[in-house]
Amino acid sequence: MSFLSEIMSVLLDRRFGSRAEIGPDGRPLADICRDLVNSTGEISLAIQADQLLAGYERLDDAGKRGFFGFLAREMGIDINRVQAALDQLGQGATRESYGAFMAAAEPARQELIRRINQAPDATARLVRMRHDLLRLSADDPELQALDMDFRHLFASWFNRGFLVLRRISWQSPAHILEKIIAYEAVHAIDSWDELRRRLEPADRRCFAFFHPAMPSEPLIFVEVALTKGVPGSIQALLADSRDRLQAEETDSAVFYSISNCQAGLAGISFGNSLIKQVAADLSVELPSLKTFVTLSPIPGLRKWLDQQGVSVEQEDTDRLRQLAARYLVAAQRADGLPLDPVARFHLGNGAEIHAIRAGADLSPKGQRQSAGVMVNYLYDLAKVARNHERYSASGKITASSQVRKLAKQEMQGG
Repeated sequence: MSFLSEIMSVLLDRRFGSRAEIGPDGRPLADICRDLVNSTGEISLAIQADQLLAGYERLDDAGKRGFFGFLAREMGIDINRVQAALDQLGQGATRESYGAFMAAAEPARQELIRRINQAPDATARLVRMRHDLLRLSADDPELQALDMDFRHLFASWFNRGFLVLRRISWQSPAHILEKIIAYEAVHAIDSWDELRRRLEPADRRCFAFFHPAMPSEPLIFVEVALTKGVPGSIQALLADSRDRLQAEETDSAVFYSISNCQAGLAGISFGNSLIKQVAADLSVELPSLKTFVTLSPIPGLRKWLDQQGVSVEQEDTDRLRQLAARYLVAAQRADGLPLDPVARFHLGNGAEIHAIRAGADLSPKGQRQSAGVMVNYLYDLAKVARNHERYSASGKITASSQVRKLAKQEMQGG
């Protein structure tokens, strides 16, 4: 941390401890934190937790950063206590020595966060708090360490066993539909009419995960088109003039948009479970469905082309398909994983790179990010587990022979 950053950190800590940062009962938030960790009464715990959240929510960003700094520096791990407990554990693992080590190794702020969760609507408020932490911690290693505690607890609170899958339809409550419009992150929904076209027809589906503690807030949702054959254009898939099908007439389920809804749950993965659960449920509901694919953007393609110094005309579809195949199959980060974030997501789920589609997204965003190219990832329910294991163990990418041929042609100069 730079000298200036250290000075700012001290000033923020002092500001946080001032009378300006007080709870509704007039106590400084730091005092409420300490009392909350030591509270033994269930009723008083809930009251103090609500007071702490109410006080926190009144802070500006400087005050919130100071609050997080307090948690990071004053409610962390006691190294001496941990070492003493570890020494005792080294002399023999007993229930007492192991319990003492576990207690010492857990920072007080983890217990604080658990106790805050006793307040009304606390889970949603803590998710918003973590969003603030993520916004404010980019240049502060101590606050980034604090986020590991939030992430550790959220991974338990939001595991698949607690999540509820619900279908979103045109008949869903208006406040849920409004959030689908607001949270759509892949293909913007510009009007209620557009939302209706995505939800009401018999060949359209939308599913979302909810948490019992946040019943009015979708965590993640996926939009699905039921089609005959695998589509190669998002504009055609979403066109108002398209031919509408009865669900029983279709043979393919196309996951064309997956949107995370809660910025405070970044890094807590739901997409894997969502796609597989929806695919399994649809296969039971509609036995005619034989193919489960995505129609996905390639958001890093244009940037990669620019970095490679490659210029290609939009009309040169064969060349674009070859370049996109090479990018998806061979372009890697320093850690050896695929460069493209959407590819990392689907390949990590056990999908296969199935087909490259040039001219598939003619929107300004599609042109800007991927030169209009999209990709179908195939979810073969009989193979996703094997593909996932291979990818996780060795980074092996599963791709169709067609995609591998395109990549090879590009790497060999056409």
